[in-house]
Amino acid sequence: MRKSSRSLGRRLMRRNNSLAMRFADVFSRFPVIAGLLGTAIALSMAVLSFTALWQGRAQALQNAHQASANLVATLSADIARNIESSDLSLRTIVSGVETPAVMTLPLDLRKMVLFDGATAVSYVGGAFVMDAQGHIVIDRDDGRSVYPDLSDRDYFKVHVQRPDVGLYISAPYRSRLRGGTYSLALSRRINAPDGSFAGVAVIAINLEYFNILLSRVSVDPLGSVFIVQQDGLMLARKPALPSGAASSVASSPTFKAMPSQPSGSYISVSPLDGVRRIYTFTRVPNTELIAAVAPAEADVLSSWKDRSLVIGGLTLMFGGGFIIISWLLAISLRSRAIAQEKLQRLAGTDSLTGLSNRRALDRKLDEEWRRARRAELPLSALFVDVDHFKLYNDTYGHAMGDDALVAVAECIQNSAKRPGDIVARYGGEEFVVILPGASAEGAVAFAEHLRAEVEALDMPNSAAPKGILTVSIGCATSVPRQNDDALKLLNNADAALYRAKRAGRNRAEHADSATQA
Repeated sequence: MRKSSRSLGRRLMRRNNSLAMRFADVFSRFPVIAGLLGTAIALSMAVLSFTALWQGRAQALQNAHQASANLVATLSADIARNIESSDLSLRTIVSGVETPAVMTLPLDLRKMVLFDGATAVSYVGGAFVMDAQGHIVIDRDDGRSVYPDLSDRDYFKVHVQRPDVGLYISAPYRSRLRGGTYSLALSRRINAPDGSFAGVAVIAINLEYFNILLSRVSVDPLGSVFIVQQDGLMLARKPALPSGAASSVASSPTFKAMPSQPSGSYISVSPLDGVRRIYTFTRVPNTELIAAVAPAEADVLSSWKDRSLVIGGLTLMFGGGFIIISWLLAISLRSRAIAQEKLQRLAGTDSLTGLSNRRALDRKLDEEWRRARRAELPLSALFVDVDHFKLYNDTYGHAMGDDALVAVAECIQNSAKRPGDIVARYGGEEFVVILPGASAEGAVAFAEHLRAEVEALDMPNSAAPKGILTVSIGCATSVPRQNDDALKLLNNADAALYRAKRAGRNRAEHADSATQA
């Protein structure tokens, strides 16, 4: 079992190594893939990172909206509860005034019955009853012998004009009873037994109540929280409005969406200070008061921005570095591939003539042989030998001999014009030409043309019968079969070359005598 496990491990390792080698080979042959792949990975990571950051921004805004919604709901509930408590006290006052038995009680007892509930509430600045002419007839607080005429107040006029108004919340005003203290009046109509107007019951709420309420709310440096009436009149704000700023925000673009909806949230730029804020508001139930919280977008996103700068900066730095390294690797692989290709070319190239050497010939011939066998096409081979070359070297020297070989090689190379033709130096003064798809007749015609081209060079050779450099050529043609060998094709061409030499040189012979030229 242990041997079997080791054997399996070795097979898996060989398979992994083979796969790694294939990948390495692909990258070596196409190094730009490494650069593109590295760039794609870095960009993908950057996109994922920035997408996550953008989602974090949306989440920060959503959290701020949720916190603001909870806060305005708390403010609204507190105000609604206190107004409801004051309204219950008003109902008690109205009911008592409309009850004859209560109004016949002694003054102290009557005030106790009428104002007991209102007295218990700390934010109530005053409570009183007005007659039909706007004069105070019963006041919770003693200490005045003469009361001012209050018939000009809006909380009095509205009940005279509208019997069905119910609970009315006035605009802020300076109290004439309490030394100019800013107040807000909650009032209800008092009816005579016949239903006619008999007066107004009033509970005055100090505006300081709203400031105290907002003071408990924590806001960021640029944020704000405020209580405003439906007509845009600001009752309280934290932080307070700048000195000289209008107390009405009815014309402000940040307020326009509030009166028409029971609640909502939106982002707008305040005209007071140019700060972009997230406004969340709700209407206090059964009133015309609106509670709103407006954290500054910059405050909400402050920590997100700090985090994004760090993460975004690191992403760009590491991503950019990864891309640079990928392309440096691609350039390195490209340089290596070029160098390797050059080495392979040099290893398969004859240093003198620049033609393929024998090693390259063997490889290329094997490829063409297998290709011809698959396609069932003929393959021709030519052996070219420079006549009397040893005597040429002895007569003209090796330098001239090298020049002669180079000239013959160029002539052969120029004659083999098809892309698939192979020209190689076989050794010494011998050359081999492989002609894929060439028939025996085509091979002999090519050989004869080549022989004539070399002869046309008119290079002196005193050892030759014509006195010029010539070549002898042996040709062989075969349609490869399963059991045939490319070496046999070369041997047949070599044998044909020797026949050409024995026949007097400067001629071409084919292995098949029927096609002899």
